[in-house]
Amino acid sequence: MAELKAKDIMTEKVITINKNASIEELSAILLENRISGVPVIDDDSNLVGIVTEADIIVQDTKLHFPAYFKLFDGIIYLESLNKFKSSLKKHLATKIEDIMTKKLKTVTPDTGVSEIADMMLRQKINRLPVLDKNDKLVGIVTRADIVKSTVTK
Repeated sequence: MAELKAKDIMTEKVITINKNASIEELSAILLENRISGVPVIDDDSNLVGIVTEADIIVQDTKLHFPAYFKLFDGIIYLESLNKFKSSLKKHLATKIEDIMTKKLKTVTPDTGVSEIADMMLRQKINRLPVLDKNDKLVGIVTRADIVKSTVTK
């Protein structure tokens, strides 16, 4: 039996996000679609990066939450809550291109599933964009796709 290839297991309707979108928009897409990352495209639909929940979390660590304490039934902030709200607004408006991974690993539709699995394990990545011979995004392979392929062989 011939080995399965990326084209046999990939998701063809790829959810993407534009590099100029905000973290707020990214968060909505990830939550709405119950996914953990998406390819990033430019205005010409060229693949320019990949962004994940981890990228948002790293960005969140730069956000300083104000110190506070509880007194009776209230909360007393030791720092300016308005300053925090302003920082949060800036954080949510951060562009995807500022947090995305730009050095991409990709595969072709004819890349074997065993090679894809090896790449994912060796490089500790969860998804690989699939590009055609013209470098256009035609699909994505996730670890879940590989697991499914072992069950449906």
